[in-house]
Amino acid sequence: MDSITQATLGAAIGQALLGKKIGGKAAILGAVIATIPDLDVVLLPLYDSLQRISIHRGYSHSILFSVLGALLLTYILTRIKWTKQFSIKRLFFFNWVVLFTHMLLDAFTAYGTQLFLPFSDYRVSFDSINIVDPVYTLPLLIGLIVTIYQKSKNKKWSRANQIGLIISSLYLLFTLTNKKFVSNSIQSELIESHIAYDEMKTIPVGVGNISWYGVARNKDSLYIGKYSRLKNEPVHFHSFPINEHLLKGVNPKLSNRLKWFSQDFYTVAEQNGKIRLYNLQCDMQGVRTYGNYKAPTAFYFEILPHSDGSYELTTGMHEKQ
Repeated sequence: MDSITQATLGAAIGQALLGKKIGGKAAILGAVIATIPDLDVVLLPLYDSLQRISIHRGYSHSILFSVLGALLLTYILTRIKWTKQFSIKRLFFFNWVVLFTHMLLDAFTAYGTQLFLPFSDYRVSFDSINIVDPVYTLPLLIGLIVTIYQKSKNKKWSRANQIGLIISSLYLLFTLTNKKFVSNSIQSELIESHIAYDEMKTIPVGVGNISWYGVARNKDSLYIGKYSRLKNEPVHFHSFPINEHLLKGVNPKLSNRLKWFSQDFYTVAEQNGKIRLYNLQCDMQGVRTYGNYKAPTAFYFEILPHSDGSYELTTGMHEKQ
C-alpha cells in the first residue's frame, strides 16, 4: 500500500497498544516504525536495473525481518524515557505487530511481498486491493484523529481508533470475498467468449474495489478484460500474443527474473530492434493503441541485447492519447 496508508495503520496500532499511557506519542512512534520496511527504496541506487526488481518488498518485507527488527527496536525503546515504562514483552509485541501488518497489508496488493526470504523468494500477493484505496485508509485516519483530539474531552471517543481499525480490517476481508465474486464473473465471461485458458488473475484498479481487470493466459496468448461491479455489461477481452520466442536470445538470468516478477503473466513485443516485456501481474493501466501498435498496458521493461551476451535494461511508459 502507499506510504500514507502504512503510516496511518502503524499510528492506529500504536495508539491502540500504547496510547493509554503515552497519548499521541504512541501514534507518532507507530507511524515512524511502520515506514521502516519501505526504506528499502533508499538502497535502489546501489543496484543495477535487474537487481532493483527484487530489492523492493524484499528482505525488509520478510517475516524474519519483522522478528529481528522488532527485537532491535524493543532494545532501543527500553532505553527511551517515555517508553521504558512498558514491559519488554509489550514493546516487542507492539514493534512486531506494526512491522508485520505493514508486510501483510502489502501482500493484499498485486505487487506482492517476499514474506519468506531468505528461504524463498516467492511473492505472496492476494491481488485484492489497489495500492491506493481511501476506502481502507479513511476509517483508520478518522478514528485516529478523533481519538487523539477528543480523548481528553470525552472518554467515549477513545474507542474511535479501535472502531477505525475494525472497519478497515473488515473492508480488507471484504476485498477477498469481492475478489471471489469478480473472479467467478470473469470466468463466466471467458466461457461466454469461447476463450480457452490455463490460468487467470483478477486485479483491482481504482477506489472501492469496484473496477477490476481479468487477465487470462494459455500457451500462446494472453487476454485482458475490464470488469465493473457497477455496470451490467459484457466484458470485452483484448487478445495479445505472448511471443515467448522473442526471449530466446535474451540472457536467461534476465528473462527468468522478469518472468518471476510478472508471475508468468506477461507479453513480449519487439520495437525498433528492442524487446519490450509488459508485466500484467501488477501493472494494469489499460490497453494503449498507437496506430497499428497495441500495448496491453502502459509500463514496460525494454531490453537491448548486445552481441557479447550483455544487455541494457531500461523501463518506459506509454502515454495516453
